[in-house]
Amino acid sequence: MSRANKYRIGQFSQVTHLSAATLRYYEQEGLLAPKRDSLGQRFYTDADLAWLNFILHLKDTGMTITDLKKYVDLRAQGDETISQRLALLKQVQVQAEAQLFNLKNSLTIVKQKIAWYEGKKNATIADDETFVAYLNRIKERKQND
Repeated sequence: MSRANKYRIGQFSQVTHLSAATLRYYEQEGLLAPKRDSLGQRFYTDADLAWLNFILHLKDTGMTITDLKKYVDLRAQGDETISQRLALLKQVQVQAEAQLFNLKNSLTIVKQKIAWYEGKKNATIADDETFVAYLNRIKERKQND
């Protein structure tokens, strides 16, 4: 039987690539709950690492600290809150998908602007063609294809 890993805050900071201050903040906000040894020093386990990774995934979707705390509180209450957690996660999913849609649209514009500048630079686009005219031209070309 293998012994579970125990990480002091400095080690956990290195493993997670988060500062000790950030880990303490997450603890203060109730998002992390490290254990304490007999001397009162905090330590983290592999279970804490897995939990933190999930929290960071939620955070990466744009979930606010307030909503993260709500999720953690619901989780602590047990299985009777599964419906509420599910609703919260579905709300996060909808918001993340909207952000992704907007990001993809913005990336398309950036790519088109790059193509326009490259066309200007290599003289495949007329000097007097504006970016708006270029966009209209490629839009018309796509409609005709």
